[in-house]
Amino acid sequence: MSTSPTAVLRAELRDDTADVATPTPRLSWRVEGAPDAWLQADAEITDGRQTVTIEGRDSVLVAWPFAPLEPGETREVAVRVSATTGALTEWSVPRTVRAAFLAPGEWVAQPIGLSEPDRDAQPFEARTSFTIDRAVASALLFWTALGVAEPAVNGAPVSDDVLAPGWTAYRDRLVHESVDVTALVRPGENVLSATVAGAWYTEKYGFFTFTDRLYGTQPSFLAQLRVTYADGAVETLAATGAGWEAAGDGPVVDSGVYPGEHQDLRRSATRWTPARVGAAAKPGFNTVPVPEARIAPPVRRIETLPVSAVIDTPSGGRILDFGQNLVGRLRVRVRGEAGRRVTIRHAEVLEDGELGIRPLRNAAATATFDLSGGDDVLESRFSFYGFRYAEITGADIDPSAVEAVVLHTDMTRTGWFAASDPLIERLHENVVWGMRGNFLSIPTDCPQRDERLGWTGDIQVFTPTASFLYDCDGFLTSWLRDLAHEQRHTADGSVPLVIPAALPSFGGGGPVAAWGDAATVVPTVLHERFGDAGVLADQYDSMRAWVESVLTDAGDSGLWAGRMQLGDWLDPAAPPDKPGQAKVSSDIVATAYLARSLQQVADAARLLGRHDDAARYDVLAARSRDAFTAEYVTPAGRMMSDAPTAYALALEFDLVREPRVRAGLAARLADLVREGGYRIGTGFVGTPLVTDALTDGGHLDAAERLLTQAECPSWLYPVTMGATTVWERWDSMLPDGSINPGEMTSFNHYALGAVADWLHRVVAGLAPAEPAYRALRIAPHPLASLAHASARHITPYGEASVGWVRDGDEIVVTATVPANTTAVVELAGREPFEVGSGAHEWRMPHVAASDRPQLPGLDASLADVIDDPRAYRALLDTLAEIDPERAESVRAETHWGRGRTVSTALMFTPPPVLAAVDAAIRTATA
Repeated sequence: MSTSPTAVLRAELRDDTADVATPTPRLSWRVEGAPDAWLQADAEITDGRQTVTIEGRDSVLVAWPFAPLEPGETREVAVRVSATTGALTEWSVPRTVRAAFLAPGEWVAQPIGLSEPDRDAQPFEARTSFTIDRAVASALLFWTALGVAEPAVNGAPVSDDVLAPGWTAYRDRLVHESVDVTALVRPGENVLSATVAGAWYTEKYGFFTFTDRLYGTQPSFLAQLRVTYADGAVETLAATGAGWEAAGDGPVVDSGVYPGEHQDLRRSATRWTPARVGAAAKPGFNTVPVPEARIAPPVRRIETLPVSAVIDTPSGGRILDFGQNLVGRLRVRVRGEAGRRVTIRHAEVLEDGELGIRPLRNAAATATFDLSGGDDVLESRFSFYGFRYAEITGADIDPSAVEAVVLHTDMTRTGWFAASDPLIERLHENVVWGMRGNFLSIPTDCPQRDERLGWTGDIQVFTPTASFLYDCDGFLTSWLRDLAHEQRHTADGSVPLVIPAALPSFGGGGPVAAWGDAATVVPTVLHERFGDAGVLADQYDSMRAWVESVLTDAGDSGLWAGRMQLGDWLDPAAPPDKPGQAKVSSDIVATAYLARSLQQVADAARLLGRHDDAARYDVLAARSRDAFTAEYVTPAGRMMSDAPTAYALALEFDLVREPRVRAGLAARLADLVREGGYRIGTGFVGTPLVTDALTDGGHLDAAERLLTQAECPSWLYPVTMGATTVWERWDSMLPDGSINPGEMTSFNHYALGAVADWLHRVVAGLAPAEPAYRALRIAPHPLASLAHASARHITPYGEASVGWVRDGDEIVVTATVPANTTAVVELAGREPFEVGSGAHEWRMPHVAASDRPQLPGLDASLADVIDDPRAYRALLDTLAEIDPERAESVRAETHWGRGRTVSTALMFTPPPVLAAVDAAIRTATA
């Protein structure tokens, strides 16, 4: 029995709520269960009052076709879609759309807090009462905080959100929550209350001993209740201001993002006094902006993990291992005498069998609880920790009474990857966990030490990966609003290194390449992956201001050179204490990014109909590309800075366009990767690009060896060391199990995990050919070391997938193309062709690797040895049996070039050892 296709409707950017933050929310829909090659001819949309027909294929972020929503208004919207064949879907299940915003001038709530606090950043409770004297149709609570809060109505929490409303650019932007509390209010007297802590608002920012509160000294709470009565009347009740009272002696004694939290469960608020009215703000932050409705999902408790192992420490302690580096906090069930103090310390790794807390720097990351004397559930409320391991002291607690609560912004998972190699699968899973832990209110660099900041460079390189793994359009759009606000406070239109701008300017101020380029790159990727032209329109002034700031700084040559830059940050060749000392010149990085950002602004201008701007920035982009080539590229295809990142930038940013020169650049990049022993030679800038540059240049085998390398530095080295998230440094933990001696070491940083985008697009072969995957590009690149690989992604049009598996002398490729999309398919041995929606299968020949010849021992080329794993292992294993230190020296320091023989790497080696190596290589490759 056949069933009709069905349409599924979505409003604006969130799946987790009916709330919308705009009177004209854009609508998207997908069609499920459609026959093959299904394309939309038109769609009918109804809001119960009016039905509108949308002609054509558009079905992603379509403009609201009805009269704008009024504040508090709710409508039921449905869609019915016609195919080009004339077939018609049923009406979709109605989607509730609720206006979660207030009218201009309707926000009246004022900041309130403790009138006479005992100390800075003191948590408090606040309350007021209000009366309901007639039947209520709806009651919406609008609230925000300078800090974080947990409101309640009549003692019941209004939601399950945590750390709300999150962190924004406080001097310009506050986000308010909109919560339907109709079920919580009752006739007669009601109580609206909240527990409030400072969190990001009162935290001290900076490094080493140079830290200070940036925004304010005390947290504040703002709220108002919008009640619509059954008779149609609307009233604002319980607005914060005069009439509220506050108390500072509740169970939450102290709380901070970096220090952690202290709760005394014996306490309850008793010393109520009239609340302070007004923000306890630092100079420059005295004006509180009118809050705007939330567009991103909030942070929530996503899942819990049990204790996976209990470890006895050399010092006599006991550490709980949760088997996964995560972000959140513990939940502990315990009973003990009143006043007994239970302390929880957190760490990502162990060192010498104890908690490895040195990487936390100034962050105490400690939760402390004074027990009530009854049955207690211990869980921090306004702080969070990055950890895999925890040590609980002060009480003998059964591990079965402990669980880890995972926190992050509650985005919908949309992307998956699988492969036959368990190390690669674990690498991908580490990328996912790294994103989860660092997408908490804002996109942070790390979640554990005294930082946790919105570093622009990290998210700039990671946005393509993030956009595949999770529906993060609303999350990043919200963050970009903060970026634009903070950018306006710079004298030259440059972008601060972190957003919100919680740190002093870098190097005296001015633009910083690859970090400030988040202003252009992130909106561009959101349009490419989600079809969101709205974010380009909203951010266009920011994008343009960024490139204009760079043009002013750079001058008229087209180059951006001679300035202080972060460059290819954390190149593995850089000393531990000088992470910016990369092999590639920072001038090459800066000019490359200038050229790309100018082109991205030109493309955005063209899309938005700003044709004069498009023409201007096209010319400027071409000027920088030409200047880059003239200054840094030889006619033979060599970079003046002979480092992998230089070649990857020139190729992947399309800075060099002459085919012969590009081929030379790609060949030299492959040689450099080989000469480095197929170990990573790139930092934050080059790492997301190098595998693509190799693949596009015809050197897939080199990209594969780079991916599958397990020696340090490599993507898989941390996996072999037990990592469950991506590390900040390639060697955050050294092979002997000790922590990298550098001051800056994190075990949960997603930036170097940006290679996952290459796994999705290239190895599996699933990529967008048009914005939002309206057209797919199916182009799998089977790796010789894999038996199969696949990727699955929920696009705005529906689920798409590509997978391949070896079958004898063929490779079987399968794909699913969503309804209302098409795909361009590129398979080895065939010209590209186009297919429509539906399930597909193709076969392509499997070209087996040719047998390698026997190598001539000491006379073998070092390039041939590194390219033949048998010879490589024979060389190192033979040396290790005789002289382990020499073996490590050869492994780490050898230049594996074509024109060098094994004997050149073994100068001054005793003849018996040379003979043993010679025989081992010949035997292994016979």
